[in-house]
Amino acid sequence: MAGAAANGGEGWSSRWAFVLAAVGAAVGLGNIWRFPTLAGENGGGAFVLLYIGCVVLIGLPMVLSEVMIGRHGRSDAYHSVVKVAEDSGASRNWGIFGGMGILSAALILSFYSVVAGWVLYYVGVMGADLLGAIFSGNPFAGALASESPETIPDRMTNLFENNPMLLGMHVIFMGITIWIVARGVTDGIEKAATLLMPAFFALLVLITIYGAFTGEFGKAVAFMFTPDFSKLTPGVMNEALGQALFSMSVASAALITYGGYVSKETKLAPTAGMISFADTAVAILAGLMIFPIVFAVGLDAAAGPTLVFQSLPIAFHTMPAGSLVGFLFFVLVFFAALTSSISLLEAAVAWAMEKFGWARAKAAWLVGGAIFLVGVACALSLNIWSEVRLLGFWSLFADANIFDTIDGLVGKVLLPLTAFLTSIFVGWKADKKLVAAETGLSAGALGIYRFLIAWLAPIAVFLILLFGLFPSLLG
Repeated sequence: MAGAAANGGEGWSSRWAFVLAAVGAAVGLGNIWRFPTLAGENGGGAFVLLYIGCVVLIGLPMVLSEVMIGRHGRSDAYHSVVKVAEDSGASRNWGIFGGMGILSAALILSFYSVVAGWVLYYVGVMGADLLGAIFSGNPFAGALASESPETIPDRMTNLFENNPMLLGMHVIFMGITIWIVARGVTDGIEKAATLLMPAFFALLVLITIYGAFTGEFGKAVAFMFTPDFSKLTPGVMNEALGQALFSMSVASAALITYGGYVSKETKLAPTAGMISFADTAVAILAGLMIFPIVFAVGLDAAAGPTLVFQSLPIAFHTMPAGSLVGFLFFVLVFFAALTSSISLLEAAVAWAMEKFGWARAKAAWLVGGAIFLVGVACALSLNIWSEVRLLGFWSLFADANIFDTIDGLVGKVLLPLTAFLTSIFVGWKADKKLVAAETGLSAGALGIYRFLIAWLAPIAVFLILLFGLFPSLLG
């Protein structure tokens, strides 16, 4: 059975390295793109407060549970769950939710890499624009000064129609991700996290300060923290709960896998708290970074998924030093996307290494290559394969292209089902002494944790699953 050797003896060099890697896994496009989008669409303050409550009461216990499973199992997500089940006298069949998490990670990465390719494209566009501004003697010009606000959004549309560029960005991003994972935990993943995450936080704070001085910071603060509880419809509450869970990489096997590399000396409970706090802080700061800029130029805070790729470039066009800040912003988003993609690939690679006995480099390139090919289908579904319906027989996906089908299948079915089974397993099947020993919680804290993971989390996640499958129930 999987033991210390199952992960090839690999491990983090320090607790700090694990925290940075785990925060990198959790912090991604879900924080920078999706959280401000959902906050904007759902009225701001009430959504934000509910989101924070869900992180504390449900997200944090789930993060602790997954890291605990990984450290005890010392292997990939599937075999770690099996190890905990065997040591608890439970059925090995519980490993299925570990396998579902690995499948989710692979599927997420297939379309996530495509979206990250869009980010990479805008890094190039903004970088070229900044160089042009510098060489023209005006480094503090607005972004894309030679274009008009009316034509800037067309860049996104044109990118979707340009298959060589769309696929080229996908190739580059997946290539970088595979190369880092192939180098190993210490020499690849850890080095990337310890380099990228401090740079990410520095850029996040820098651009937030920029927005505070040049944008409508007061209006943004009021929007995000003045609750209007009339906005809390069942749909909004379900969105906040889902965002709180899945922006923290819960149920995607990443945290279980990373937990397998944690030393026995590391205290899991405070570490899980640091991961959850950092992830939430990034989401809040992302809102405080984006909304002042959006409000300053009169754009719609509820612009939806186009907020980052179409609305913000318009804002940078009209603001001082927009060329520089626009470039730094998309570099920041690229860092967030890369650290998350690394964790998603590592979840699948760790399983392949354990299952087939492959060397790390071989597993990384073969598994990454397979995921890349699924991503090609996702990219092509934005144009020439737009009419292909993978699950056209299922009413929930009858009108969805390949990209949206995979996204919806993971978000509405696999992730909530995996999270539900995880909470049931840890709350009801895992040996209590094992859980207590691994988490290191005091008797009082352990009682609260067990209540949250055994009762509150399963009910909450079941509702996400139910409303995802039957959205009409939300009214």
